[in-house]
Amino acid sequence: MTSHERPFMRFRPLLLPLVVAGVALLCGCDQKSKDETALLTTENSALRDELNERNRALEASENERRNLAIRLSEAERMAQSGGGAAAPSGARTGSTGFEGIMDADVTVIGGQVTVAVEGDVLFDSGRATLKPAAKRSLDQIASVLNSRYAGQPIIIEGHTDTDPIRRSGFKSNFHLGFERAWAVSEYLVSRGVALSRMTIASAGPNEPRGTKAQSRRVEVIVGTQ
Repeated sequence: MTSHERPFMRFRPLLLPLVVAGVALLCGCDQKSKDETALLTTENSALRDELNERNRALEASENERRNLAIRLSEAERMAQSGGGAAAPSGARTGSTGFEGIMDADVTVIGGQVTVAVEGDVLFDSGRATLKPAAKRSLDQIASVLNSRYAGQPIIIEGHTDTDPIRRSGFKSNFHLGFERAWAVSEYLVSRGVALSRMTIASAGPNEPRGTKAQSRRVEVIVGTQ
């Protein structure tokens, strides 16, 4: 063995642990990367499933909205011909129970009662999260639904203005209308209104009112049977 080989031989035993440690570190990093990739894939799949479920619900709500429009047209025709349907159970002639609720606009056609609350009262612009102040009106609506219209089917329908969606993050006004109706339905459920009674629908911008502010609304419709 030459003199210049001896230092290498002296330090060679130290190289093996360093090499092993390096390989272990690389393997650990690779496994961590695989675990993170698997987690992201799982989360992405869950989000995709949730989006598909919401889209299916939106499609179903649109079908229900069409059916509702047909029933409403028939009720109007019967009312005009003098054969209006009977008032919903628990409701007195000239009184629906919803009168006097702050920010609520009540209309009655045939046996159908519609309570409309302006979207600007319920939500901030482009949002689908209920304002705290809006819950007082919804508390009163829930109380009437449970006391005077127990067992009656309910339709919660979201409406928007005709301005196109730009920055709110929703795919369309129909999606915004649906999410707002969904938020109202969830709150009513938290106040004891049975989810099994409800149909969630969105008319988006298709049924505007006199002003944009009036067009942005959520309607609670009861007494359709």
